[in-house]
Amino acid sequence: MDECILVLLAAFLLDLTLGDPEYALHPVRVVGKAIAFLDATLRRIGLSGTVGGTLLVPATLSLSIGGYFGLRYALHCAHHWLAVILDVFLIYSCFAFRDLLYHAKLVADALERNDLAEARVAVRRIVGRDVSKLDASGVARAAIESVAENFVDGFLSPFFWYVVGSVVARFGGFQPCVGAVLGTLTFRTVNTLDSMVGYYNERYMYFGRASAKLDDVMNFLPARLSIPIISLSASICGVNATNCMRIGRRDRLKHPSPNAGHAESCVAGALGIRLGGPVIYSHGIVEKQWLGDGTPDVSHVHIYKCRILILWSGLVTLCISLLGFGALI
Repeated sequence: MDECILVLLAAFLLDLTLGDPEYALHPVRVVGKAIAFLDATLRRIGLSGTVGGTLLVPATLSLSIGGYFGLRYALHCAHHWLAVILDVFLIYSCFAFRDLLYHAKLVADALERNDLAEARVAVRRIVGRDVSKLDASGVARAAIESVAENFVDGFLSPFFWYVVGSVVARFGGFQPCVGAVLGTLTFRTVNTLDSMVGYYNERYMYFGRASAKLDDVMNFLPARLSIPIISLSASICGVNATNCMRIGRRDRLKHPSPNAGHAESCVAGALGIRLGGPVIYSHGIVEKQWLGDGTPDVSHVHIYKCRILILWSGLVTLCISLLGFGALI
């Protein structure tokens, strides 16, 4: 079996089985600590604006990629399969698929019990907005929006850059599996940078701009690929595939983010609901446009349907990736 396929399948099955446990040496958490250290260091020497934020990106990527190369070389010298195990571990750590579906289920279960307080607690773990004033429909909408958006960030984009890295390495005469891991690791590092410093507030308005823009660039194609993938998955799992594609194409650019609206509008169309609208954040109310033209009365039933739709979207993504690798072998 091709090593790229082996690593991808093993990582996907590990994530689907074990989820994404929290521990001190989790690769993404280690990258986060490096970012925090570099952030503090750059500010300490007076680089707290655009220049410092721009330098933060290559500095973090150098540590992330350099650390991978160093560790992989040492393991490869000991035994080739130790290096492959490292590759599996890193790709598995870059996925967040099972946890995405699991946290949405917690919200749906609480709403099904009519426990709004617990539903707010559960949804607070996956959204950045103020949930204290959300009614049941608002909580359900927030959960579905998070699942749809993070399908791209937490799953489709890592897959996409895994395939791109492998193809570039294969045609460039390098080891394809190493290129695949580098592609995914680069994306996850940039995505972590964006999640830590890519805010439009006084502290990060300029410092986080480079990270936020690069994250937008790396999510650009995966976000647009989410429309046909989710639409195909909608036809498989029995929701409205035609409306999924229609609303996805119509409303994808109504979101403030250049990428988040693609998957969200597809899900809204597939489920026959409306997503978006005014959202309360810590810095105030953001007036977002509505995505979809269905019912605004979203419930736990829609969350359950969304979970099935996104699960199938993940499986479709895996199958397409494996077919692509099969064509290259």
